[in-house]
Amino acid sequence: MGKPLFYEILEKPATSCVIGLCCAIWFYIQKKGIGYSHVGLSYDAAVEGHYWRIITSAFSHISVLHLVFNMSALWSLGVVEQLGLMGLGVAYYLEYTLVLVVLSGVLVLGIYHVLIHRFKVEYFRRVTAVGYSCVVFGWMTILAVKQPSSKLDLFGFLSLPISFAPFESLIFTSIIVPQASFLGHLSGIIVGYAVAWGVIHGMNSYWAISMLGWVVVVFIYSLKRSGAYDLNFLEIESVTDASLPSLRFVATGNGRTLQMTALPVGGAELV
Repeated sequence: MGKPLFYEILEKPATSCVIGLCCAIWFYIQKKGIGYSHVGLSYDAAVEGHYWRIITSAFSHISVLHLVFNMSALWSLGVVEQLGLMGLGVAYYLEYTLVLVVLSGVLVLGIYHVLIHRFKVEYFRRVTAVGYSCVVFGWMTILAVKQPSSKLDLFGFLSLPISFAPFESLIFTSIIVPQASFLGHLSGIIVGYAVAWGVIHGMNSYWAISMLGWVVVVFIYSLKRSGAYDLNFLEIESVTDASLPSLRFVATGNGRTLQMTALPVGGAELV
């Protein structure tokens, strides 16, 4: 007989929080009738400055089947949090989850760019990606390299050898879910191998917090500049003083306002 769910949650705190967040976002999307085009990542949207979609697309799911499949796989992959003696553990899981979210999204856009401009495949301008699959496939790959004897359990009854799980799942999802993003899943696998083989390494709490801080700044800045949502409480100004961008509260007649300043460098704003 397995452990009670409560104890498993305590053993996988980061995984449990991510699953809870994704489920809460799915519920909100369903309640508000939000479509994937409002939160998903597409090439044209990124070109227009909607960089915030790299984050929103990763944590958003439109269909319940999509959500259940990703969260079931993620729960099984939470074993990474219990492998602290192997150099993994909770901190490793959180630090490289951030890396997987950001870099897999950037890689997807890079692949789209090559296909559109080098091979003239205009179809990928209209493709909108959504879901946590990139990160799930990234962790499958990392675990396949770090702990090849592990098993990936899906839905509580399907068990796959983790060493073959990334490509088995890539083929499996492409067959049963034709609209699944093959390139999105492949991007997660590529970034996963880069992490597992040490191409991307050296992540620690300091760099993770620094990276998270810049992600938040770029997220807010691009959300404001894109005009996708009404953020009237934000003021964005360009300055000529040679200093780094700053984010602060300033007093106004109605209370406190969040103000962001950005420095133009060579015709582009450094954010």
